Amino acid sequence: MATHVKRAFKYRFYPTDAQAAELSRTFGCVRKVYNMALAARTEAWARQERVNYNATSTMLTAWKKSEELAYLNEVSSVPLQQALRHLQAAFANFFARRAKYPRFKAKKKSRASAEYTSSAFRLRDGRLTLAKMTDPLDIIWSRPLPDGATPTTVTVSQDGAGRWFVSMLCEDPGVRPLAAVDAAVGIDVGLEHLLTLSTGEKITNPRHERRDRERLARAQRALSRKAKGDGANRRKARQRVAGIHARITDRRRDVLHKLTTRLVRENQTLVIEDLTVRTMVKNRSLARAISDAAWAQFRSMLEYKAYWYGREVIAVDRFFPSSKLCSACGTLQPEMPLNVRTWTCACGATHDRDVNAAKNLLAAGLAVSVCGAGVRPQRRTPGGQSATKQKTPRREP
Repeated sequence: MATHVKRAFKYRFYPTDAQAAELSRTFGCVRKVYNMALAARTEAWARQERVNYNATSTMLTAWKKSEELAYLNEVSSVPLQQALRHLQAAFANFFARRAKYPRFKAKKKSRASAEYTSSAFRLRDGRLTLAKMTDPLDIIWSRPLPDGATPTTVTVSQDGAGRWFVSMLCEDPGVRPLAAVDAAVGIDVGLEHLLTLSTGEKITNPRHERRDRERLARAQRALSRKAKGDGANRRKARQRVAGIHARITDRRRDVLHKLTTRLVRENQTLVIEDLTVRTMVKNRSLARAISDAAWAQFRSMLEYKAYWYGREVIAVDRFFPSSKLCSACGTLQPEMPLNVRTWTCACGATHDRDVNAAKNLLAAGLAVSVCGAGVRPQRRTPGGQSATKQKTPRREP
């Protein structure tokens, strides 16, 4: 049951030139400290030595005293310490086999960020001021923070399109379990239709990337014609490409938020298929369409919202023959090619392929809920729960 849920409230802001310069310096220092600490830990690992957060914090103190890295003293020390903590968390996930070995932060023109704890920012009367700054940030308050909420951390970031964001992590007392309902639904994801429900409802795939594909291609061709380097023209062209990508991502996220919120509000139990999206996108002919459908993001949103509101998500084994099984009599068809969208069973029942799959997923999921059979844990969630019956940890809305 979700209690004391922490949510990240994200807002866009417009920095002054001085603030933008200060934040850009901070981003660069954060990246530098993270990479140097990762290099030191990697070298120690090669010598079969373990280096923890405390050791890298001591290294940071020494780096600041050196002439070569004295510029690290010009920015707030808190984001630098937070970078070391993030690296420690990355190694903890690696040793627990929840993630791959940490990678270096490349100097790309993509997302850059810095995290400030409560000692490095001040929020009063809707005015947020960061350490090393005299003026508050010009934030667009698109929605209010929860009453009485005090952010524990503030993360400032800039995406590849040049947009600036601030994300405030705080407890939201407004998130509480919803009243229980009797409804349960099976959900089959697809490409022609984004979702097909066991109720027979089909939700059209918006195909966000396809709608902007021509515009994106033109922007990418224009970028390829610019001279290599850090020239102003190339930077502007790169930001135009990033802006189109950001537009696609924003629309996709908005649709998924609305869908998952609706499904969680209407149903007590939600049954999905435990798909291995990382493997599926290796299919070159379908990779772009699968990525645009964002099945993994849909599942993530569904799980953490179900956790927040006291619902249950059940993931059925990916090898369960949901499409080939007759939902009326249980007969298993020997073959079911992808081009077959409707079929008739020997019992006389005619099925829509996707609706039938959703019905079978629901039946299998309810069986799991009752007796725990028929589903194998295929992966582990960030909170360590198996994929059988999900109770998802805190996530950003």
